[in-house]
Amino acid sequence: MKIHIQQGRLINPATQIDEVTDVFIDNQLIIATGDKPDGYIADKVIDASNQLVLPGLIDIQCRVREPGFTNKASIASETRAAALNGITSLCIPPDSKPITDNSAIVEQIHHSNQKAGNRCHIYTIGAITKKLNGEHLSNMGTLKRAGCVALSNALKPFTNNLVQRRAMEYAAGQNILVVIQPFDHALYANGCAHEGALATRLGLPTIPEAAETAALAKDIELVAQTGATTHFGQLSCARSVDMIRQAKKDGLPVTADVSMHQLFLIDRDIDYFDSNKLTIPPLRSEQDKTALRQGLSDGTIDCICSDHQPHDADAKLKPFPSAEPGISALDTLLPLLFKLVDEGIFDLSQAVNKLTHNPASIFALPSGQIAPGELADIIIVDNQGHYQCDSKNFLSAGKNTAFQGWDFSARVTSTMVAGNIIE
Repeated sequence: MKIHIQQGRLINPATQIDEVTDVFIDNQLIIATGDKPDGYIADKVIDASNQLVLPGLIDIQCRVREPGFTNKASIASETRAAALNGITSLCIPPDSKPITDNSAIVEQIHHSNQKAGNRCHIYTIGAITKKLNGEHLSNMGTLKRAGCVALSNALKPFTNNLVQRRAMEYAAGQNILVVIQPFDHALYANGCAHEGALATRLGLPTIPEAAETAALAKDIELVAQTGATTHFGQLSCARSVDMIRQAKKDGLPVTADVSMHQLFLIDRDIDYFDSNKLTIPPLRSEQDKTALRQGLSDGTIDCICSDHQPHDADAKLKPFPSAEPGISALDTLLPLLFKLVDEGIFDLSQAVNKLTHNPASIFALPSGQIAPGELADIIIVDNQGHYQCDSKNFLSAGKNTAFQGWDFSARVTSTMVAGNIIE
């Protein structure tokens, strides 16, 4: 189909374009911006006047709960929710059931996505150890050939540091990205809340900042030793930002992201034991939130992710320490991004870059920009409205939001994935 997007404000951080113009699509590809190509006759014209035309968002940490946990959500439900909320590409971690540690599971995931209508691109992150057991290395070359864009051990520990070093050496030899969420299991010690005055007052088992920073220090040293290109995910501490900043200054091949909720919520938001705000890593202090925002602004932190974790209602009804951690975040990712702009953390182009061109570059994805010859993953956004966040209206199967009742302005009015309009 030939689609003509007319007179929208095109923001394309990859080429630093911010102007009112037209976009012309032919089948899966963008063929021109600005002037209409000779002989071009559109099958459909979309009037984007007074709206924003952006590259489709890329979410590099999203659990779709399939295979294995379809009582919570499915590829069909979450890809539709993602697309209609402006997210056209999802990277899914390997801790599904069964674990994504072989090509058959990768193929199963892509088959399920195809069966669901390919509403959204799905990119798999393969397990760096078999069954995520932290002991025996997976066949990384086979996973890469099957289409995995990175390797990770998710939140599972390695048996020891030697296994992790060998895994990173092997990944470096295969020229494949390693994704690590810094996580010291001994220091986590079944905690559920940031170590501070609030957790003490509420009598909750705590998680010290060192549970992240001690692991991160070791991980950065292994990057220096192995040369493995490494992306650090879901950082939560001010000290972590400082460590990534120094690692970059030292020339190490590292990048980092932060979950969107860590940029708005802090530990005191869990008062009254609100399990919808139970996350791993936990919500940290105001100082940590400020440092994470500063790290985004100065480029130390490269990307934002949703860390989407949809749950069934029962998972959040247990007492706070026993409830399952995680937030359903697809429906709030884009409006919260615009809140960061409204609060002056960065300008609109910089904000969009954190969820488009930057993650595409880090994970080597064929998305993230609007330019001739690129895949037509495009969203049109109305940022002039006003509405309140209500989980009853969520498209995701998970209704476990931490932002119920928040005021939002940005809403997606149209999504194209590889030139197909998603409905």
